[in-house]
Amino acid sequence: MPTTTTEPLPAGVTAPPDWLGTRVLPETEAGFGEVQPTPAELMDRRFVTEDLLPPPVDGRFVATIDPVPDEVVARSTWSEVCPVTLDELRYLTVSFWGFDGLPHTGELLINATQAEVIAGVFEAMWDLGFPIEEMRITPADALDAPPTGDSNNTVSFVCRPATGGTSWSQHSYGMAIDVNPFHNPYQAGDVVLPELASAYLDRDRLLPGMLVRGDGVVEAFGAAGWEWGGEWNTLVDYQHFSESGR
Repeated sequence: MPTTTTEPLPAGVTAPPDWLGTRVLPETEAGFGEVQPTPAELMDRRFVTEDLLPPPVDGRFVATIDPVPDEVVARSTWSEVCPVTLDELRYLTVSFWGFDGLPHTGELLINATQAEVIAGVFEAMWDLGFPIEEMRITPADALDAPPTGDSNNTVSFVCRPATGGTSWSQHSYGMAIDVNPFHNPYQAGDVVLPELASAYLDRDRLLPGMLVRGDGVVEAFGAAGWEWGGEWNTLVDYQHFSESGR
């Protein structure tokens, strides 16, 4: 159920529209969804977070790092064809602030070599009060789902090729993280992902949830040795951080 509180929500925070995730876009020859204008309901996206895991208590940041539980494997994109074994991944849970001003608990699959470092990055994000809409494991059926262009899940491991390519994505190794993808879209030529997020290509808007050069989140990832796709030249990927810079 959506998070509830007796306190009033921060200004501009609403429940997600009923149609979110249901309006399938026409597909392009490249296999992406058709880029369409950002709907009015998503122009300043600040939605209540639905809790999947128990939220942290006492306003304190909490992180856990564990081997990947069987039930998490079963609802993930991992299979034996992926370029990492389960032993090379960790199940990371971290506290985060929602746009609703409430504390929540998110989950990631992350490369074991980076789990402690990334837990520290999310603690820095917590201290900054940076808002995140949702953070949960990507399910296998999402890989073949028709495009709706409105997803906003903060995620690390997804076993898939690189966008627009055939080699394994850094996400397939648990060595990349996408933060608030709708607020921080990918753009390469005419391709925008998510496809309804083109309003967020205007990086001067400086709305909550956006990442910009020199902000605390970009600096926290940089201090951990992870590079930001918002600094790339041939394309920009404002949501994307990776240890390799790819």
